[in-house]
Amino acid sequence: MKLAVIAFAALSSTMYSASAAEAWITQNSGTEVELRGLSVVSNKVAWASGARATILRTIDGEHWQSMQVGGADGLDFRDIHGFNAQHAIAMSAGPGALSRLYETSDGGASWKLLKTNEASTGFWDAISFVDGKQGMIFGDAVDGQFQVLLTSDGGQNWQVRRHAGLAALTNEGAFAASGTCLATYGNKQAWLVSGSAERARVFASTDAGMSWSVANLPIPAVVASKGAFSVAFLDEKDGMVVGGDYKLPQLDSLNGARTEDGGKTWLPAPVSPQGFMSVITTVPGAARTYVAAGLAGSGISRDAGKTWQVLDKTPVNTVAFANSQTGWAVGPKGLLMKFNYVSK
Repeated sequence: MKLAVIAFAALSSTMYSASAAEAWITQNSGTEVELRGLSVVSNKVAWASGARATILRTIDGEHWQSMQVGGADGLDFRDIHGFNAQHAIAMSAGPGALSRLYETSDGGASWKLLKTNEASTGFWDAISFVDGKQGMIFGDAVDGQFQVLLTSDGGQNWQVRRHAGLAALTNEGAFAASGTCLATYGNKQAWLVSGSAERARVFASTDAGMSWSVANLPIPAVVASKGAFSVAFLDEKDGMVVGGDYKLPQLDSLNGARTEDGGKTWLPAPVSPQGFMSVITTVPGAARTYVAAGLAGSGISRDAGKTWQVLDKTPVNTVAFANSQTGWAVGPKGLLMKFNYVSK
């Protein structure tokens, strides 16, 4: 779903308190475009993506190279997956053929077109790879069903997967805000979240996207700017969804839900700070830890989403971590920040 929204995110679970030193250190991105996609490969290697066919890469964790994807002028790259320092796949989002996949195998020196959305009414929202071969694309509904495309060869070929469990409600869509409305765990489980219809929902698969079930979320939806924006799982059972209304970022409304049964049932789980959250992520190496963020600010939970601590209010679009000490955030006007680890 097309959307113009910015969000924020924050910290690791092993250290931060409200009185701690600066949580993020600004790095030079070399661009002023909106950045939304982020993939952290290691504590040295990361990729980012954004508007105007822009791709960023670091191989030392400190300095970033900004580049444009040739032949993709004007495309908005809302998500990216980095396999290593040389190999990445970037996803553009837009109506129909403006949703595309491009691949580089030489660190961004050249790019090739892998896939174009063949559905004129489609709109891709996110991609995810569980390893070097198996991946998934999630997109808005086509002919009444959310788009799910699967690959088993690293993105070279994709198959559309239709299933009754992917049936969409009237006006139901997903949000291409941070590349995190799709989440995977292991090589079998996947989750998708939606909003903007009569209710927010989460779709779950336990067989690598072949079949799907759906559950309602307590997060309010109804209007086009409102619903569930992001999903993340700590393990096969414990997961968290965040959202809200990006047009009303300070709205006093439920902005989170959590599950302990793999997504079959969901409990209300308010996230602090109160208001709109567009991204939630786990922190590798930090047990039971989530970071959630949005226009309202950012927060951290160290108990699987049961309680939250307010962190910061810098607006960004998404964050991702290599471990409890290394992560990045990207956002509007080329904003790029590195996590500043501070011990207790």
